[in-house]
Amino acid sequence: QVQLVESGGGLVQPGGSLRLSCAASARSFSSYAMSWFRQAPGKEREGVSCFSASDSSTYSADSVKGRFTVSRDNAKNTVYLQMNSLKPEDTAVYYCAARPWTCSSHPYQYNYWGQGTQVFVSS
Repeated sequence: QVQLVESGGGLVQPGGSLRLSCAASARSFSSYAMSWFRQAPGKEREGVSCFSASDSSTYSADSVKGRFTVSRDNAKNTVYLQMNSLKPEDTAVYYCAARPWTCSSHPYQYNYWGQGTQVFVSS
C-alpha cells in the first residue's frame, strides 16, 4: 500500500513559479514510477510529467516542456514538480500518482493517487 500526499500548490501570478512536492509512504519507493497529472474544471485528467523507476528517464507533456521539471529524492520518498513560467492555462488540481517501474500517460494504469493540490495562475 502506498499513500501519497501532495503539497505546494497555491495562487501565483503568470510568469511565476511553484514547486509541488509529493511525499510517499512506501517501503520500496524507488521501484515506483512517479507521475504528476492535472485536471482543470470540465476537462479530463492529463499527464504532466513522470519520473521512471526502471531507468530514471523523465517525460513531460509538450505543453509543459521547458517550463516544468520533475525530480525525485528516493532517500526522502518524495517527488517534486518545479513549475516555472506559469500560465493561466496551467490552473488545475495537480495530483501525484504511482505505479510500478515504468511511466504511463494513462491515469487508469496508476495504482495509487494523492488527494491533489490546487494551482491557480492569475493576475
